[in-house]
Amino acid sequence: MATVMAATAAERAVLEASLRFTLPGSGTEGPAKQENFILGSCGTDQVKGVLTLQGDALSQADVNLKMPRNNQLLHFAFREDKQWKLQQIQDARNHVSQAIYLLTSRDQSYQFKTGAEVLKLMDAVMLQLTRARNRLTTPATLTLPEIAASGLTRMFAPALPSDLLVNVYINLNKLCLTVYQLHALQPNSTKNFRPAGGAVLHSPGAMLDPLTAHSEWGSQRLEVSHVHKVECVIPWLNDALVYFTVSLQLCQQLKDKISVFSSYWSYRPF
Repeated sequence: MATVMAATAAERAVLEASLRFTLPGSGTEGPAKQENFILGSCGTDQVKGVLTLQGDALSQADVNLKMPRNNQLLHFAFREDKQWKLQQIQDARNHVSQAIYLLTSRDQSYQFKTGAEVLKLMDAVMLQLTRARNRLTTPATLTLPEIAASGLTRMFAPALPSDLLVNVYINLNKLCLTVYQLHALQPNSTKNFRPAGGAVLHSPGAMLDPLTAHSEWGSQRLEVSHVHKVECVIPWLNDALVYFTVSLQLCQQLKDKISVFSSYWSYRPF
């Protein structure tokens, strides 16, 4: 009876997590409506703006950037015909969908024959839930050339200046936007040029290989002069992370109960 209750609780928690995402064909209503989030930061007012999230895509971005050197104000927004897919949310959603399929694909009258069969199912479900959680908690590490080539920079109108790079990613329950300002190193610079490797957030001083930079820069070596990061909290992502944790705990409890019962039946003295 206890194992049945634990299994039911685990399934409900996974279903609750799924409701935080848009699951095509599931018949459930997720966050497919447009939601506006104001970007903010405790450390800077150089970047302000609003991001519009629709499911797993940014449908609009409206950003103001105050240039540090001359206080010039730049305004840029998504072109009306463009959306930017947030791969992290899409992948997390797909893993949750797979976990639900594993839990619900059997007929309701199906009876598990052995404890090992249940343990195998719980392992598979927990793997999908862990992958879903990791996609939200572990942003991709990108090089500066990869950020430049991602296509996000070319989605804005008016077009961004060639000395700006933009990246957007999910970190836990936050949607983060980072703006990198570049400048060319002087030919007589004594700095040891070493292109930066992959990182979630590059620091001022990170260098960019001219062969992979914007064509406008020619063969000039580039360096990050300023980094501006702003973010906003996405409440339903926070809910999803909570349900991931609860689901994993319940699955582990079920595994522990089955292991105890299996040991009992294996070592009975009669």
